[in-house]
Amino acid sequence: MLASRLEPDPRGYGTHLQLGLQPCAFATLTGYPCPTCGMTTSFAWFTRGNPGQSWRANPAGCLLAACSVPAIAWLIVGAIRGVPPGFRSWETPILGAVLIVVALSIGFWLIRIAGNSPLPGGTRTTVEPMPG
Repeated sequence: MLASRLEPDPRGYGTHLQLGLQPCAFATLTGYPCPTCGMTTSFAWFTRGNPGQSWRANPAGCLLAACSVPAIAWLIVGAIRGVPPGFRSWETPILGAVLIVVALSIGFWLIRIAGNSPLPGGTRTTVEPMPG
């Protein structure tokens, strides 16, 4: 898994820069995290067996990382059978998964920027300018 090869950024975001990606434009412009800020860092911490740090980086990322292994197994079974287990077609579960990911990301993001962060201490989550 790619996330296991990345060194989690100690700030809780910015690990994606190791992949050659640009800094988050939303965070750079506003000083606040975007809904996916910390997602790569969250996956990197999770693959190291540290769900606490994963949650601190991005709660939605932690939940998604935890769901990845069963989701991959489900997708493999579906690919072999030609239909996803428990469904008649791929549209419903894929649309459902996308909506869940979007809802989780936006929900935790709204909590973070409102100052009622799920992070320990409940402090407002702001983003320091990233090098770029």
